[in-house]
Amino acid sequence: MLVDDSAMAELNRTHRGVAGPTDVLAFPMGEGPFMSLSANLLGDVVISAETAERQARSRKAGLRAELALLLIHGILHLAGYDHGSAPERRRMWQKQRRLLSACAVQAEADARAMVGARRCSARRGKRG
Repeated sequence: MLVDDSAMAELNRTHRGVAGPTDVLAFPMGEGPFMSLSANLLGDVVISAETAERQARSRKAGLRAELALLLIHGILHLAGYDHGSAPERRRMWQKQRRLLSACAVQAEADARAMVGARRCSARRGKRG
């Protein structure tokens, strides 16, 4: 789902207790009141289109590549990947690289996503 910064800030505050927008949130179906609906559903990925556009512009990159990166990143969180430690981060970034390549997304997003210095602001939200 694509939202604006205002909607993302509200989701971030409600589900994570963090003020302001973030680029992507992942809401696993395995948590919260709707977890029994379907074992086949991973959950929802919410992306702030405004934040994605700023991030792409700041790197002089394409919005399509940025959105693809954020979607893949959110889906990986739903699939159980995380980046809290260096080994987890390497594993997740490697998987992102492979998926971006398989989707034929521009190499610019791939390179940006894998740079260790990049501070990822993607977070798993909790269904309430």
